[in-house]
Amino acid sequence: MNRLTVSVSPHIRSGNTTQKIMLDVIIALMPALIVSIILYGFRSLLLTVISVITCVLGELIFEKLLHREVTIMDLSAVVTGILVAFNVPVDMPIWMLVVGAIAAIILGKMIFGGLGCNFMNPALVGRIVMMFSFTTAMTTYSVPAGTVDALTSATPLAVMGNLDWSNFKDLVLGIHGGVIGETCCVALLAGGIYLIIRKVIKPIIPLCYIGALMLFTWIFGGPQPILSVFAGGVFLGAFFMATDYVTSPITNWGKVIFGCFIGFITAVIRVFGNYTEGVTFAIILANILVPYINDLTRRKPVGAIVEKKGKKVKAND
Repeated sequence: MNRLTVSVSPHIRSGNTTQKIMLDVIIALMPALIVSIILYGFRSLLLTVISVITCVLGELIFEKLLHREVTIMDLSAVVTGILVAFNVPVDMPIWMLVVGAIAAIILGKMIFGGLGCNFMNPALVGRIVMMFSFTTAMTTYSVPAGTVDALTSATPLAVMGNLDWSNFKDLVLGIHGGVIGETCCVALLAGGIYLIIRKVIKPIIPLCYIGALMLFTWIFGGPQPILSVFAGGVFLGAFFMATDYVTSPITNWGKVIFGCFIGFITAVIRVFGNYTEGVTFAIILANILVPYINDLTRRKPVGAIVEKKGKKVKAND
């Protein structure tokens, strides 16, 4: 008589590797990079290349000094470098960017043991270090050539109360001041859809994040709940930072809680705080809570052995 053998998950094998996944993320970021070059010139490309080189060299040197296995070929440092560059204005002094990139790769990743051991998104660590260390440089934004209206003279979040639907096109296309990688929502959305189609990410976190942000902005009486989604770093954060495998929940219900929490905190900071943005701090706060969210939403694997009234039984008994 044949018997069904029940074993502990996982039961699904995949041909995906870290390198393949990171390559898909790099491809998904290319539309935003191309648009940033069109809007701000080739200095956007220069900053991105320098940031990537700094992150890769920083990881390589750190691993060599500590006699660890070299992991730069997994391309995770390249992704971190691109995201760090995407979080700075186009006129950011190069040496300041280098400081941020080093902070991202060393403080945000390598000191915790490398990829898979960090509890915060490394690029956001780099952004926070630069924000607190070089506040003026991080908040002085250039605008695309030939733009002179009220929207493009400042970041949209700084003038949200004066925005209406006539500004929608400029918001979506990124024709306004801001950091080089987060202004064009169309490019970021295209990259996000690519990642979803390639099954690199699930749409749960981005949808819950964006939906919760609009809902709580409306509840709190904030200006233009829908337009606020297209301002600041919401799309970059939703698709490329909040969905980071290492620092986001592993269960679907955990992803729902995680995305809604980020949307809630972002709305609180934007409506009640002195800081017009909020995406960075919201994601990092949520990153800290991920172990607890995982524990709250984790399901018992089929076939696992658990303790029950002093004896061991299968979890599905």
